[in-house]
Amino acid sequence: MPKPRTFAFLLAAAASLAANNSSALADTQPCRSMEYERNAYTICEVDLRKHTVRLYWKRADGTPYGYLSTLPRALEGEADRLLFATNAGMFDPALKPVGLYVEQGRELVHVNTSSGYGNFHMKPNGVFYISGDRAAVTETRAFFKQRAQADLATQSGPMLVINGRLHPRFDRRSTSLKARNGVGVRADRKVLFVLRERCRLTPLHAYSVTG
Repeated sequence: MPKPRTFAFLLAAAASLAANNSSALADTQPCRSMEYERNAYTICEVDLRKHTVRLYWKRADGTPYGYLSTLPRALEGEADRLLFATNAGMFDPALKPVGLYVEQGRELVHVNTSSGYGNFHMKPNGVFYISGDRAAVTETRAFFKQRAQADLATQSGPMLVINGRLHPRFDRRSTSLKARNGVGVRADRKVLFVLRERCRLTPLHAYSVTG
């Protein structure tokens, strides 16, 4: 059986990293571009039976990776090929996740159900997690109650789509032009990362998908 490919996710840089890894993408073609309502997106499709998704927060010396550009260099020489990368979850000014963070089966930051100001606290927020070859996006309190065993998990807010409908607190009259990236799971268990192109690069902790 062929070795699974590994992907690295750092949302804002997915398009540029994909372009720089054209030889790897020729084999797997995980990402494609599309336009919807005059907005450009990159859509990356991950089959967990073939690919590996990883989270990266800190280097071996304990310092955060910080920026998208640092991860490809850090992974040079590894057997798996980095196919694309995107930022994962949300973090504070010290680059610590503000909500649940599980990396390689270890819970490094607890789930956050508190109330407060800003996007993260626009309830309901949610958790994206992977357990074996299954992935899911679930409302935070539901995840906390079911106590799912996760190999990887990250908490973000607000949820963009809930049961097929936009978040109830989104206002169509809003004048905000802030871009949003998203992750979802299809009925066939494939994970879709939808990345708004031309997003600003920001400090992050990161998903990684390899292959």
